[in-house]
Amino acid sequence: MGMDEIAGKIGQRVEGSSFDKSVKFDCGSEGVIVIDGSKVSQDDQPADCTISLAKDDLESLVSGDLDPTAAFMQGKLKVDGDMSVAMQLSQVL
Repeated sequence: MGMDEIAGKIGQRVEGSSFDKSVKFDCGSEGVIVIDGSKVSQDDQPADCTISLAKDDLESLVSGDLDPTAAFMQGKLKVDGDMSVAMQLSQVL
């Protein structure tokens, strides 16, 4: 699954939700996905919270095969910025 497809799936989930913060998924050289409220883009921009992880792990998160808390505990993702924003997002995704 490419970054475009992952961004599309994330967009479907945040659309119509009450999520009103910004989160950047940083997959290094693979690219970024930024959620700003209900808008999703692949433009690198500042966010309330940045989650760094491998593209494969992001794909697994979005598909439901990887639990966000378990991924954090295993060191598969790193959170920089407001951790409460990441917690809010996990309820949407």
